[in-house]
Amino acid sequence: MPAAKTSPYLADLERDGFVVVRSIVSKEKLEALREASLKVEKLARSGGWPHIRTVGKQFPPWEFNPEKGIWGVQHLMNPSLPGSDLYADLYFSEEVLSIVRELLQCDDENLVMELFNMLVRPDGDFELRWHRDDIPASATAEEEMDRLGRPAFHAQYNFALWEDESLVLVPGSHKRARTETERNADPLEKVLPGQLIVKLEAGDIAFYNNNILHRGVYDSTKDRMTLHGSVGHSGGSKLRATNVLQHGIGAWVDKIDFSALKDGERQRGEAMRARLVKMGSESGPVGYSLQG
Repeated sequence: MPAAKTSPYLADLERDGFVVVRSIVSKEKLEALREASLKVEKLARSGGWPHIRTVGKQFPPWEFNPEKGIWGVQHLMNPSLPGSDLYADLYFSEEVLSIVRELLQCDDENLVMELFNMLVRPDGDFELRWHRDDIPASATAEEEMDRLGRPAFHAQYNFALWEDESLVLVPGSHKRARTETERNADPLEKVLPGQLIVKLEAGDIAFYNNNILHRGVYDSTKDRMTLHGSVGHSGGSKLRATNVLQHGIGAWVDKIDFSALKDGERQRGEAMRARLVKMGSESGPVGYSLQG
């Protein structure tokens, strides 16, 4: 890994557990992504795309049941999805990966392809319970600190195509076990002490530690299209395997077409995919991080 550099983004992430970077893409690129995403959302709501997050279920696996309503669209880079080339172009872009390298303090050679999905407005109000992405609510304080004490080995983000105020988190909770108040709170508690609503404008991106205490609150009266992605570090192969492979990405990852990417980004994307495939081959069978 390269020598550590002074990075305000990394300092914010380490201190608070999240960092917001404003307006990372051009207006033209944002508009193209909006146009493609409107079509993808319509396709998913009509039952034309089987990989969806259904209302009422927070964690994978999700069944194809669009009549229940959806709150997300999975596998944006699957070449069977119209517009997948635009999503791949963003995912493997320097606009995103330059920030990822800064946060992970690494070079391109360490980056691993992970997930890219879209979170959308549900047909009815829907809330996720308070959680950490790969630490169960039943964990003791000692178990929480054991996991929180290890490197994250990934960068997870929300990239807003329109205004978004859906992510609610407790700054600093990525570095400590839950307080008694947090541990005893209702899973859908409206307000926890110190909580913050992450407010994004169109084109903003929020990176956050996925083991920060957080939840999603989705207002059915507000349009939402937010691209939800993660990029891994090769040092975290086994640690990340369940988090990534539980989403079923292995079924199509070999079919991604990188031909539309610029030369440097194409080679980088192919190498990142190869590291994902290697992770899958070494991990063996994986289950699911959380239930519900």
